[in-house]
Amino acid sequence: MKIKRLNIIITLGFIAIIGILIAQLMWTRQAYNLEDKKFDQKVNIALMEVAEKLSGGKTSYTENPVQNIANDYYVVNINNEFHPVVLEYYLKTEFTRFQINTDYVYALYNCHSDKMIYGKYMTSHQESPGSKVINFPKHKNLIYYFSIRFPDKTTYLISSLRFWYLLTFALIIILLVYVYSIYTIIQQKKFSELQRDFINNMTHEFKTPLSSILLASEALNKQELVQDNSKLQTYTSIIINQSHKLNSHIEKILNIAKNDAAGLSLKPQKILLQHFIQEIADNIQHKNKDLSIEIDIENSTSVMADEFHFTNIIYNLLDNSIKYCEIKPVIKISAHKDSKGLYLKFKDNGMGIPAKNIPHIFEKFYRVHTKRSEEVNGFGLGLFYVKKVVQQHHWKIFVENNEDKGITTTLFFPFSN
Repeated sequence: MKIKRLNIIITLGFIAIIGILIAQLMWTRQAYNLEDKKFDQKVNIALMEVAEKLSGGKTSYTENPVQNIANDYYVVNINNEFHPVVLEYYLKTEFTRFQINTDYVYALYNCHSDKMIYGKYMTSHQESPGSKVINFPKHKNLIYYFSIRFPDKTTYLISSLRFWYLLTFALIIILLVYVYSIYTIIQQKKFSELQRDFINNMTHEFKTPLSSILLASEALNKQELVQDNSKLQTYTSIIINQSHKLNSHIEKILNIAKNDAAGLSLKPQKILLQHFIQEIADNIQHKNKDLSIEIDIENSTSVMADEFHFTNIIYNLLDNSIKYCEIKPVIKISAHKDSKGLYLKFKDNGMGIPAKNIPHIFEKFYRVHTKRSEEVNGFGLGLFYVKKVVQQHHWKIFVENNEDKGITTTLFFPFSN
């Protein structure tokens, strides 16, 4: 059901973005057409004004003197002879008045031969003409006309609509990011499912032969021949202990895979920290005689937590401090409060963690590659499990290197929880 719901959400999101993009493209095209019509109207009005001035104020036209021959080409009929300098002046004046700020080319024609007799390219950055005299041939009883072409009209219109095009470009980028994100999510989901299936199959296949090894080892250890021989007893004890450790790792992997699929089942209850941590510390110290644990927590300090998972958190943190210490392990556990919440700190004298590796230590199967980590057995799941439990409780966890040696791991319990 969840997969089907995810597919529906992805499809609807994709359709929505495609729809918005199509609408945006249609709006942009419509805006371009409107801007094109607006430009044509301004040019027609400006050229009519020029024609009227060149005709000496005579407006006896039976039809519009301005003809739009092509998209960027206009022809203007004049019932009077005129000088190019005068034409140029009127064109500049009227185009400035109507805010037509793009380059153009104008040309004068002889109606007898219909040939261009004068032309000039005008740009908005061009300086005003000097006192140069231009010879312009005059023809009696002829209608003079000139033409205007805007070679950069398309560029000019696009620049006036740059906001629309930027918005369209942004929507295209959003669509591409959305598609890439969905593709990444789907690939990650497939990889996660493949990984979980592999872990489940692998661990289940390991448990059967491991159980046989444990049964055989325990039966062997009870034999008189083994009990009378201290060396054989040592070997069988090693087999049994390592088999139990391997079985514990397999159980941890199975629990992680199960929790990834269904989530952790939490039963929060009030826990007195000092007594709770002291019991765990006593159990660990029975197995590690050289270990020193100092607890500085007030008797009344308590938190709401799932007892089973919180026990595993404390055990994992203490176990890591012991495993990654090259001298006699000393662990100081303290707690203090401020206005935001309770801070539970675990400070050790271990080998520390390189600063670049700290952001990754809570990732699944991640292990810092050091000489010590190669000697210590593990799968890189302990801190991943700790982080998962912390997140499920809505707590926070921080790790930082001490100034002298080791690290300090801080569990933060906000008062809102």
